[in-house]
Amino acid sequence: MLTVTGWWEQRDRAVAVHAAALRSKREAEAAQARGLIEEFLRRADAAGAPAPQPLTCLSYNGRTRFRTPLTGWYLNQSRTIAVDILGNYYVLLVPQSFRARFTGVVPQPQQPPLIVGEGGRDGKSMPLRDLLARRLQAGGPHPPPA
Repeated sequence: MLTVTGWWEQRDRAVAVHAAALRSKREAEAAQARGLIEEFLRRADAAGAPAPQPLTCLSYNGRTRFRTPLTGWYLNQSRTIAVDILGNYYVLLVPQSFRARFTGVVPQPQQPPLIVGEGGRDGKSMPLRDLLARRLQAGGPHPPPA
């Protein structure tokens, strides 16, 4: 018979195993996504591909754009997802900051997902492969959002 203490220990082990499997899956997906980004960078060097541009961050409330030291390509029309010239993936959303209006912000790169926006409440998800392909096909910089 399982005691209460034994049940908690068994549960903790199961949670740890599940967390490790999830971490492993995410790392494998991120490695695949980095491969897609590397291919994008190789193709972006080709003639006729869009040139990188200075990247900006958008405040969470959607009212203010902040300068960054980054150069790269926006992957979506709202200019909140980007890849820099080194192949780092960014979600360009930051908290509102009065100081950042003058100093800018330095966003941190994130692990790239294979499906951008997966699990979001708005249901707008898209494979990273498709976003990168669209960016190459579009040519030129994304216009500012309306």
